Amino acid sequence: MHKANKAAHEAQSFSVKRAEVEFHSFASFGEPEKAMGKYNAENKRRLGVMRHHAAFYGRMTPFLEIGANVGHTSYMLVNEFGEQGFALDLSADALRNGRLVMERLGLQREPVRMAGDALHLPFKDNSLRMVLAFQMLSQFQDIDAVLAEAKRVLQPGGVFVFAEEPIRRLLSLRLYRAPYWDQMNAWERKLHQWGLLGFLTKDVIGAEQEESFGIRQNHRTTLWDWVNMIDRHFASRELSVFVPQRGWGERWTYGMLKRFDRHHSQWLPARFLGGTLAAFCRKAGEAPPADARFDNIAACFAGLLKCPDCAGGVSMRADLTLACTECDYTAANQDGVYNLLRSHDRQELYPGLRSDVIDFSTDDCAERLIEGFHPIEGIAGNKYRWINDRAAFRLTPVRPGQRRLRLRGFCGQSYLSQPAPPAIEILANGAPVSTHSVSRPGLFVIESDLPEAADYEITVLARPSHLNPPDERWLTFNLSLMRLID
Repeated sequence: MHKANKAAHEAQSFSVKRAEVEFHSFASFGEPEKAMGKYNAENKRRLGVMRHHAAFYGRMTPFLEIGANVGHTSYMLVNEFGEQGFALDLSADALRNGRLVMERLGLQREPVRMAGDALHLPFKDNSLRMVLAFQMLSQFQDIDAVLAEAKRVLQPGGVFVFAEEPIRRLLSLRLYRAPYWDQMNAWERKLHQWGLLGFLTKDVIGAEQEESFGIRQNHRTTLWDWVNMIDRHFASRELSVFVPQRGWGERWTYGMLKRFDRHHSQWLPARFLGGTLAAFCRKAGEAPPADARFDNIAACFAGLLKCPDCAGGVSMRADLTLACTECDYTAANQDGVYNLLRSHDRQELYPGLRSDVIDFSTDDCAERLIEGFHPIEGIAGNKYRWINDRAAFRLTPVRPGQRRLRLRGFCGQSYLSQPAPPAIEILANGAPVSTHSVSRPGLFVIESDLPEAADYEITVLARPSHLNPPDERWLTFNLSLMRLID
């Protein structure tokens, strides 16, 4: 037991889990049109991959998608393929936005949505026919642990599907982490258009945003590392690789490498230029026949679950609450989502209205704002308040010990065009604790260690303030979340 817990801890730290919950809650529908465009593009791409390998996996019901975000791909599987299953993500708030996806796309059916941990899936052994993961394995330092957990819940002959996972690029100087296009400066954009930026970057383009948010990523896995890891866990596989060809630099290199590949395939280009991998991996054994009970999975899914705390059985009460049959663990249906994280994780990742957290997406928190905040703006999942050059608020720890302050904010492009570079100074109970610069537009996260105290009056000093017509207010940044963490 000790070894298993140690491996799970090393696979993904609690601070990374917290960062992922915050990021997905903010990003899932914070910009609706941008989010829907992204989800539609991902579903189109994933639909093509699934259909290409359909002969390998057959039926999917009951399926589980881990790291599902809003569950948009699970919605596609339920509606396009007529299958039944579950969408699971650390972020319950992101999953709640699945209903918005359903409404905007005019869909009729939906998966069962639940918050959960990919390292501690709340499912019994040998209970699922398919487990899927898209763009999420690289967020674990020990990917083997995730594959082992997926294999545990799969039925004999069941299939684990993962796709859009980065292949480590060998042709790179690994100088720095590059941001997404909308945060690149002029020279980065030019190199990106020429297909040369990838030869300089430490990992996949865009990784800087997640890393700055606190999401530690694992981009160390080469193509052969992926193959060897799959073969350790699964009896058979089908793989597809997708290699970037951005601009003349990568197109020319791709052509040369493919010519040198003895089968003229994409495998040599994938090793040297990187890209992404899609894999369909079959667990040993013979799959049982399709079970008609799962044609209405909402009526019987509790029988597939196990308690996240004690691994006991789970039943459903008349009010749709899930309850463990052996301990006092319960999970209510909250806006269509069950939170099936372990009790400690659920308490810390979803603190609610607590004295050590100010989250404008959940409450206006006006009683803890001392000065300097403008009225709340934004939409669900992305609510914030602008500040000028000075703002102050109060946070009170819920337990003793030294704390770290975590601030989430946003810097507009117009702010970066001011003569003086943007900077933020943090004071705690009148004493300076840290100073930070902001060099790129968009979302930012700042963390500062605080001296131990029973109560904190935090002051944020930002400079320079500026006007951004037609807004007549003098502004600096906006803040959306302020909290104390261990």
